[in-house]
Order: sequence, then C-alpha cells, then structure tokens
Amino acid sequence: MPTASVNGQKIYFEDTGGKGPPIILGHGFLMDHEMFAPQVAALKNEFRVITWDERGFGSTEFDGKPFTYWDSARDCLALLDHLGIERAVVGGMSQGGYLSLRVALTAPQRVRALVRIDTQAAAEDPAKSAGYKQLMEGWASMGPVDAIAQTVAKIIIDQPGENERWIAKWRARPHALIVEPGHCLLERDDISTRLAEIKCPALVIHGTNDTAIPMKNARAMADALPDCRAFVEVDGAAHAANLTHPKPVNEALLEFLRSL
Repeated sequence: MPTASVNGQKIYFEDTGGKGPPIILGHGFLMDHEMFAPQVAALKNEFRVITWDERGFGSTEFDGKPFTYWDSARDCLALLDHLGIERAVVGGMSQGGYLSLRVALTAPQRVRALVRIDTQAAAEDPAKSAGYKQLMEGWASMGPVDAIAQTVAKIIIDQPGENERWIAKWRARPHALIVEPGHCLLERDDISTRLAEIKCPALVIHGTNDTAIPMKNARAMADALPDCRAFVEVDGAAHAANLTHPKPVNEALLEFLRSL
C-alpha cells in the first residue's frame, strides 16, 4: 500500500502519476479517498490526481491524538513533499475543504488553485452542533447502528445504493475512531475573515439539497474569495455532490482546470 510517514501518521494515498498538472483531493468527514473515484476516472488522462485518507479515516494509520484542520493541512503539504510536488491544485469536499483552505493560508505559494465542494469557511453552526455531538457519541459507544447510520448517510449521501455501500464501510471500522476527528470537526475555528488573503483562482461547487452546509454559506465563501471564477449549483445533490452527481461536477472541474 502506498503510504507516507508524515507528522506522526502513516498517510495512505493513491496517485495516478503522469506528467499532467497535479491536483490533490481531500475527502469529507466519515468518507475516504474512494469518494473521488468518479473524479479520478474523469481527470486522470489529463491531470495527475492524488487522493488520500485523512487522520482517523480510510487506510491511514492515525495516532489517535487530538488534532485540528491546521494539522491536516500540514499533512497535505507533507504528502506533496513526499511526492516531490512543489505546487498543486488543492481541493476538497466538506472536511477536505476545511483543510484545503488552511493549506492555502499556510503555504499560498504551494497552491495553484482551490476546488471547494460542499464546504465552507465558517465554524460549525451552534444550532446543529448539539445534534451532531449526540450522533457522534452514539457512534463512539454503540457503533453505526441502523438509526445512526441511516441518519448520517442521508445527510451526507442521500442515495440508497451509495448509502448502503458506505454504511458497510463504516461498520467495518473500529467505531471509537470517530472521537478525535469528531472533536476536530465540531471545534474548528472560523476562518471566514481570512478569505481575502487567498489570492489564487477558486472554483466552488455545491449541491442544492445539501442540508449539512446551507447554500448561503457556500455563496458567502465564494463572494469573499478574491478570485472565485465560478459558483456551480448541482441540482438535486446532497452533501457529497461529487460522489452522487459526478457528471456536472466533473464537467465543472475539467473546465476550471483546463482554464488555469
């Protein structure tokens, strides 16, 4: 398995290789690199696509210690170092978007452009935090039992076949692994006021049926990014728009990447 030992973690990644411009994609909470399979298939003939498993998810060996998305941003940069990539398009869905903004703030010279999929710059909405905390506590103590798993799958995916596929993946993992990633998610800092510092081109994509992050939050982020070149609404998509509605997402991605 391809792994990079960085920052006390053993990061699992997949790399299509080739001489095309590199793009690295970070997955959402409870997901892993496989959620970008439709994007890898669409982009790999023109671009070098790197997908990876963040702390606490997928095949990455996580040390179990508390961390923040600033740490995850450093993991992303260290993985690029491991692969010998000086500059890349950095993208992500939801949680992957949180860390990619922090990559751009930490090392702007390393980021050619940003791709934002169903994500935001704000902290977690206090009105939702209590409910999410309760779900995560139940998950940590009992695992993703039906009531919890179905609720979470509807929020993130909301597509019956994909729901069941990911629920099966969740049930195959130690349920206590959710604890520290959950703290990281719910306690993240608000970086909305720093978006003006990010000067690189950006693409924002958002599902019209996303109940986890309101469309208005994505629009506010897009408006605050100095060089946001497109805001793409994915009709009918929930939170994981790139997974459930790959055609419009891939079309927008290819148009943006080819324009750089």
